Amino acid sequence: MLAGKRIAVLAEEGFEDSELTEPVRAMRNADAKVVIVGSGTGTTYGGKRGKAKVTVDTTADQVSADGFDAVIVPGGYAPDKMRLHQPMVDLVRKVFDAGKPVAAICHGPQLLISADVVRGRRVTSWPSVAVDLRNAGAEWVDQPVVQDKNLITARKPSDIPRFNQAIIVALTDGK
Repeated sequence: MLAGKRIAVLAEEGFEDSELTEPVRAMRNADAKVVIVGSGTGTTYGGKRGKAKVTVDTTADQVSADGFDAVIVPGGYAPDKMRLHQPMVDLVRKVFDAGKPVAAICHGPQLLISADVVRGRRVTSWPSVAVDLRNAGAEWVDQPVVQDKNLITARKPSDIPRFNQAIIVALTDGK
């Protein structure tokens, strides 16, 4: 279904375990090439619940938005750390500017705020991030998954199946 598609999944210490591992599994099961892109602070990162550990394939300063068809930002504590690394912010911004899908779940939209891609867009997130998104010019709604053009957002782990499906649809329909 997604053969030939390359998807960057961003990683940093403290990601929400299932919000990284389940999208990675779903994208690989759909035949996409998944590339784990780290910030550069380490070569492996652990999930905040201690259930998952990932090894990065590369770092954000070593890749180009041109090399990816989409980017996925998991939640947890990781997005707040990711936003401190300009190459991660730039990668999200450039993928977004190219009109490719940018998907973020839970606290993931914190990185979207730093990349300045939420202004004028309809989004969702973990409730505590709502005020930050509104202050950044987004319209925040409490829905499981929200897609506004190439921006896909979701609230929490229970929304992952719908989040994954929205990403797959966006990549197969070319939206």
